[in-house]
Amino acid sequence: MAGTSYKGSQITDVDQFIKGGGEESDREKEIGQHIGYRYDVNMLPDYERLTPFLKDYMEHMGWDDLNWLEDIHMGYEEGAPAVFDRNINGWVTIPKDMTLPDNQQDRDMMARELLIKFQMSPNHPLVQLNKAYRKF
Repeated sequence: MAGTSYKGSQITDVDQFIKGGGEESDREKEIGQHIGYRYDVNMLPDYERLTPFLKDYMEHMGWDDLNWLEDIHMGYEEGAPAVFDRNINGWVTIPKDMTLPDNQQDRDMMARELLIKFQMSPNHPLVQLNKAYRKF
């Protein structure tokens, strides 16, 4: 069968990721959860559920879609809701006083919004590194 491996997973059946339970790839085992968008196109964002902030952000950037944010989902770090920030290679926990929606799509939209706001924040570690090591 063409394409019999996928980043640490051995693919034995075309429906393997739909049928299988537990983490399959090395990366999924490392982070302790499924990477859902790999095998479920329903995990792609429902653009009808965009937050007002995300709508404005997309309009300001001139984008038709979320592109780099499509695989951002609300996850959990040590039992607390969190979103993974690839730039710092770590989880950013959601404020404890924030109420999470019941719908996973709405939670994922919230995660995308919070990630963007955190990355634009002066408290983001990359901003601090920029100040410390900037040459010009």
